[in-house]
Amino acid sequence: MQRHFLLPVACALGLLASPLHAAESAAPALPTAEISVESSRSAPNDQFRAQVYYEASDANPAELARKVNAVVAQAVQAGRAYPAVKVRTAGSNTYPVYGKNSRSIESWRMRSILALESRDAAPLSELIGKLQQTMAVAGLSAAPSPETWKKVEDEAIADALAAFEARARLVAGSLHKKWKIKRVAVNTGNAQPPRPVVAYARAAMAADAAPAPIEAGDSPVTVNVSGEIELLE
Repeated sequence: MQRHFLLPVACALGLLASPLHAAESAAPALPTAEISVESSRSAPNDQFRAQVYYEASDANPAELARKVNAVVAQAVQAGRAYPAVKVRTAGSNTYPVYGKNSRSIESWRMRSILALESRDAAPLSELIGKLQQTMAVAGLSAAPSPETWKKVEDEAIADALAAFEARARLVAGSLHKKWKIKRVAVNTGNAQPPRPVVAYARAAMAADAAPAPIEAGDSPVTVNVSGEIELLE
């Protein structure tokens, strides 16, 4: 009876002693240092987008639609001469214009929009110049293409990681310590919104419209690398 009673007690004492023994044998935490660096590169704006539109009014909605659709069809036809430019319809809106008493419809107004996109500024500029004889330009913007953005972003990441390593080496060396990375995070910013390069309030009605001026420029690509290093003995 006595042996059966002492055996569980001895086991329990052994289990209680195990965490204490593990705590005593655990290595002390190493000192750490937080590091954050940033790298930035410029990506050329090599993708151009524009919107052109035609707007008109008429008391007869059917005649109005015929008039607007004819101008848009002519613009689409003109765009086919520029294979480097993608031309697509971007919507049409028709709404009533009320008279002074705001009760009766006096006429109808319709706007139809075309979206233009190109990786080459020259043909887009020339096409816009021709379309401005009958249509207005709502806006023209430039931004890096996805391929260009990724290439420059990868280069900025490599720069930032190299800067992180150099900073870690400097911190540890100044403290006469060796070091190793405990954690590291790479943070990339989202692509910048397209930068407006030119905008027109209304169409240029000259017989020989000049090409639209396009100044592409660059967009900044910024990468931040942050992390923690352990300082070794």
